[in-house]
Amino acid sequence: MVGRDARHHGHVMAVSETQLNRTFAALTDPTRRAILARLEREPGLSVGDLARPLAPLKLPGIMKHLDVLEDAGLVARKKTGRTVAVSLTPDPMAAAMTWLRRYERFWAPRLDRLAAFAQAQEKKVRETER
Repeated sequence: MVGRDARHHGHVMAVSETQLNRTFAALTDPTRRAILARLEREPGLSVGDLARPLAPLKLPGIMKHLDVLEDAGLVARKKTGRTVAVSLTPDPMAAAMTWLRRYERFWAPRLDRLAAFAQAQEKKVRETER
């Protein structure tokens, strides 16, 4: 019984890892990030409306980006008549953020030190300008 549970648990972890890989891979492209940002501001846009500001990218290119985002679970498409509306699906992004937060302790102190250094440099520049 323990072995069966461990195998099942390992499978769940593998599915989760696959989902994280798809999410992060989808987020590597700036066009896909722009699509997500636009959908966050304007939920439920049609594919045509979503594609319009992304010119010169053609509709087949947009559709490929939407396929990647949909495969990653980041968007959902719903066809109503001849119109296909696209909306965000937040669960994969929430899972990615949960994963990132586990490692935040490694970079947060470094970012704090970097911010302090930048503020000190800015203060020095202001003092020398006087």
